[in-house]
Amino acid sequence: MKGILAFIFIFGVIVVIHEFGHFYFAKKAGILVREFAIGMGPKIFAHTGKDGTAYTIRILPLGGYVRMAGWGEDKTEIKTGTPASLTLNSDGIVIRINLSGKGFDVNSLPMNVTGFDFEDRLEITGLVLDETKTYKVDHDATIVEEDGTEVRIAPLDVQYQNATIWGRLMTNFAGPMNNFILGVLAFILLMFMQGGVADTSSNQVTVVEGSALAAAGLETGDKILSVNGQVTDSYADISKMIGQAVQDASSAPKFDLLVEQDGTEKNVSVTAKQEDGTYRLGVSPILKTGVLDKIIGGVQQAGVTALMIVTALKNLIASFDVKQLGGPVAIYSVSNQAAQDGWMSIIGLMAMLSINVGIFNLIPIPALDGGKIVMNILEGIRRKPLKPETESYITLAGVAIMVVLMLVVTWNDIMRVFF
Repeated sequence: MKGILAFIFIFGVIVVIHEFGHFYFAKKAGILVREFAIGMGPKIFAHTGKDGTAYTIRILPLGGYVRMAGWGEDKTEIKTGTPASLTLNSDGIVIRINLSGKGFDVNSLPMNVTGFDFEDRLEITGLVLDETKTYKVDHDATIVEEDGTEVRIAPLDVQYQNATIWGRLMTNFAGPMNNFILGVLAFILLMFMQGGVADTSSNQVTVVEGSALAAAGLETGDKILSVNGQVTDSYADISKMIGQAVQDASSAPKFDLLVEQDGTEKNVSVTAKQEDGTYRLGVSPILKTGVLDKIIGGVQQAGVTALMIVTALKNLIASFDVKQLGGPVAIYSVSNQAAQDGWMSIIGLMAMLSINVGIFNLIPIPALDGGKIVMNILEGIRRKPLKPETESYITLAGVAIMVVLMLVVTWNDIMRVFF
């Protein structure tokens, strides 16, 4: 159960923060956000804000999505003959179209729809008491869809395609950008949770309770000046010396240390303890505990993580092997392990995965944000948009690639985790 909850928390936060980036900058660009959903599947709660956005919570707590007017597959479709109820204002203009078959307004007008245009002419046509009638539709009218979700109609002037190139570019980039911001903030939080940032440039060390060093009388804050006669000016030196000694040891290695404790130097002999199949002294870097140190440390850790991910991605492209990829099943597996290790592991995993999602989404595949950004840039260079048909074909090709990749990755995950 802990593993499932950790997976939902990590995956949910990453996706919702990603989608909030699209949501915020879409609104800034003048694009109508018809729905901001937390979760997937059937809705269990809905509220329409003054901004015209339907805020919904859906039953499957896995991520969420933003539904922008004219973006992707966002279309309003009403089949000929569909029964609807129209709510009109005092001027006889339609302000609400209800297709759900329930929740009718008391004074609503029943109609069987035969035609509509909610983008340009803003009108709806249908049979009312066996007579064909056409009504004007208000620019900000709402439509209650068959599943009961009430959203604004999407006239052309508030659609994604009619925003400026800069507005669309920022809308597409904002999702990955928010993932990077979340990753940085999560790493900063992790530094505060662990009490500080490791200082590998100092030979002052942290001593693990119950370790071989603790048994020998060393305490956190002591300095290790040399290991087996070799001077150690930093923790990197200490780690290297210890690592070399235990690497191929067949029995517990013994270390002669020169340490400084409370300003006094003394020689200490320590025999390593065997833990988890290796020999350990129980030493780690001293922590820098200043507030600024923690903030800088979090930012630096985010940068190191991003560089590692980019390097791994570059190596993957240079020598592609699907077995190196991981999907939702793999994320669940590592989330389950993180849940066993506690909140610090969960926050650390979320930070790493958030940066990973941000970088992955910037890959220039049409179905991803990176592909949309490339099309925005091409449109800016050409000074005219791509033909809608061309853009649709490119997007469909990208979706096909992603679907095939996801199926292969999921199968690979299942084989790796369960077999």
